[in-house]
Amino acid sequence: MINRYRAGRLLCGSAIALAAVAFSTAGAAQDTSGEVEQNEQEEEAEGETETTEDGQEIGTVDIGESVRSVQTATATPVTVINREEILDRQANTVAELVDSVPSVSLVNGSTPVGSAISIRGFGFNPPFGTDNKVSIQIDGAVADAEEIYRLGNQIFTEPDLYRTVEVIRGTVGSFEYGSGIIGGVIRLETVDAFDLTGGEAGVALNQTLGYFTNGDGFQSSSTLAIAPTDRIELLGNFTWRQQENQTDGNGDEIGNGAFELPSFLLKAGVYLDPDREHYLRASYQQTTTADRDVPLDTFITTTDFFGNVDRDTLSQVAILRYNYNPIDNDAIDLLAQFSYTNQKIDQTFVPGSTNPPGFDQFVSGLGNADLQFEIYQGVLKNAAFFETGGIRHSLRTGFEFRSRVRADANSAPGGIDNRLAFFAIDEIALARGLTITPAIRYETQDVDARPSLDDGTNFSSGRDALMGGVSARYEFPMGLSFFASWAQSDNLPIIDDLENEVLREQIEVSETYEFGAAFNRVGLFADNDQIAIKVNYYNTEIDDLSSTFGVVGVRTEGFEGEASYATQGGFYIDFNLSIISGEETRSDGTVGDWRNLPQNTYQGAIGKRFGRVLDVRWETILTEDRVQDGEVDGEGFDIHTLRAIVSPEGGLFEGLTLRASVENIFDTFYQPARSLRPAPGRNFKFTVLKRF
Repeated sequence: MINRYRAGRLLCGSAIALAAVAFSTAGAAQDTSGEVEQNEQEEEAEGETETTEDGQEIGTVDIGESVRSVQTATATPVTVINREEILDRQANTVAELVDSVPSVSLVNGSTPVGSAISIRGFGFNPPFGTDNKVSIQIDGAVADAEEIYRLGNQIFTEPDLYRTVEVIRGTVGSFEYGSGIIGGVIRLETVDAFDLTGGEAGVALNQTLGYFTNGDGFQSSSTLAIAPTDRIELLGNFTWRQQENQTDGNGDEIGNGAFELPSFLLKAGVYLDPDREHYLRASYQQTTTADRDVPLDTFITTTDFFGNVDRDTLSQVAILRYNYNPIDNDAIDLLAQFSYTNQKIDQTFVPGSTNPPGFDQFVSGLGNADLQFEIYQGVLKNAAFFETGGIRHSLRTGFEFRSRVRADANSAPGGIDNRLAFFAIDEIALARGLTITPAIRYETQDVDARPSLDDGTNFSSGRDALMGGVSARYEFPMGLSFFASWAQSDNLPIIDDLENEVLREQIEVSETYEFGAAFNRVGLFADNDQIAIKVNYYNTEIDDLSSTFGVVGVRTEGFEGEASYATQGGFYIDFNLSIISGEETRSDGTVGDWRNLPQNTYQGAIGKRFGRVLDVRWETILTEDRVQDGEVDGEGFDIHTLRAIVSPEGGLFEGLTLRASVENIFDTFYQPARSLRPAPGRNFKFTVLKRF
């Protein structure tokens, strides 16, 4: 087994050394200081226009482009998955979209219910599903899962509804989005009509059909975009996705994994003035599933002591947004948004289903529990660009009100959690290449719980906390940069903890330090090739832990790395890694390995584009054994996938894209650490997309 610390230092040091060598040998070239935004780098990757000295264009030069842009222009550890990659991955769940991001690991990720997403060892907390340390947001609306006994799903939605998925790892980039975020933030943005019509008046229709062999899966996604004018956009999407129980690499059926998942999205937006300064948008999305005679415990594959239930799950997100962005005033970019998210789980216990039989009287109340969790959220925030004494500022400020309402149910006490918060993040360009970004968040809470103990007793708590952090980044000419950050966040008590006299007054306090380097360069080894590398080390400590039974403190540290290289001829390589270790301090004073650690993971892709017609890539995932207190608790594995994307041009083929992939191509049997079921075996996937 690889020594994790030695491997981490070696890989991290090698990446930094490569960047340093490249910096020293590249010669004179354009300045790519920290003032350059990441979206400019992405535009650069698509191609640039060469000009003569008098400014006349002489042609377009294609620049090498990999699958995923490494976000080298920021100190925040963040990964962005764009629309094309979302479609290319042919994912059944949002979890399967983000499992290729460093430090992201999945628990039963191939199913919409009974799955969880973990970032840096936080987010999943058996047997409750979630620990409230990873926040998930849809178009800015909080869609975090609740802590529910044996009922877990981090996010219950259709992956094809989204144009981008952004994963922020750790705390330093999270203060705009919530408190107590230690693992990270997953931000999803839905597709707009103007994305399909090119920002102009017109009509566009996208139709996708897909079939997956493992589990006899089927998908149909229809999206209609209508723009009567260049100021009005309307969009509707309906997706149907279904799957039977899959089989693992040994050919054995994986139980409790079948689903039917209808989803739809409606959006309408209008620019209220000819200058397009005022924008109003409304959206609504809904996803449902109906399970019959399935285990109450959504994580497992067969019936146990808790028996079976009939379960109907509903997820809804409604958003009303207003933007004001005047053309002649950089100090105003205002957003006001109100959102409502609702998750409702209706369950009916199946009599006589317990294993061994005869325990109905003990678990029928749990099986008949109907659960509902609603979040009302209002946000008012502004982004301002200005100068003070020659120092440039990019300042984001905002107020947020959030009310979480939960119905009372067996093992899930009801209540209401009201929070009011203020945040400010100021990206300050102090000197050429040097950027310092302080951030603060103040949050106050008023929470009342109606406990599951039916004695009429209510519990309440009112806490507040000031949290924040700072990051610094310096970029040399030639694209080499170094960065560091510190962040501290507080996790206020949740409804579930109010029955406990100690926990209702306890605040989890986390502190994270990060250090790293990045390099981004065009034309390094060959004309118009592109290389991007980013590595960072993090160290997180949590005191007064309340979300994991028997644990009072946690310390984790790890290395993350992302790299990509692409040539003008279409060849590309993508690579990322995550190496993590951690220990927990238990309530009895003993110390051991942190029980929620994922496996160390190395992921890579190598591919070749043949113009815009064909893209072929080989992807691989390699993990180490997970060792828990000296014992192997999760064997390492290597999994391989082959993908091909064909986009013929001209005539009837215009707008057609064919995607085919073979996942787990060698039909390997494996079970990721902490997953409670084996992963699927070989799976052939085929999808056809036609743009009209």
